[in-house]
Amino acid sequence: MADTISKEQRRKNMQAIRSQSKLENRVSRELWKKGIRFRKNDKSLFGKPDISIKKYKIAIFIDSCFWHACEVHGNRPKSNQEYWDKKLARNKERDEEVKRYYIQNGWHFKRIWEHEIKESLPQTVDNLVLFINQAKIGK
Repeated sequence: MADTISKEQRRKNMQAIRSQSKLENRVSRELWKKGIRFRKNDKSLFGKPDISIKKYKIAIFIDSCFWHACEVHGNRPKSNQEYWDKKLARNKERDEEVKRYYIQNGWHFKRIWEHEIKESLPQTVDNLVLFINQAKIGK
């Protein structure tokens, strides 16, 4: 199926997508309040983790249910399904590559789903603080 808008308009639409989501900002704001210091979207790290602490080799990714094809909440667009199937499958492959990279290089790796944050932000933040503190001890 052909795209319904021009290439120029599609390019503008895609450029408007921010690298930081509102979910990431909510989580990082809460972590900051709890005294956790970190970098957001560090371009020098593989896969550009949403939250990272190089000193303790911590990489945290916050994934949206749509873009990362959540098994529970991810929905598949009805139009242009071939494109979206390929796109979402590649996103999942990339997620696995990134995870493998960090695990093989001795990093503490955590992936959080959008629905976890929406269900309970305080619980998610508490779990992250626990994860970070355990990683610091196990340095």
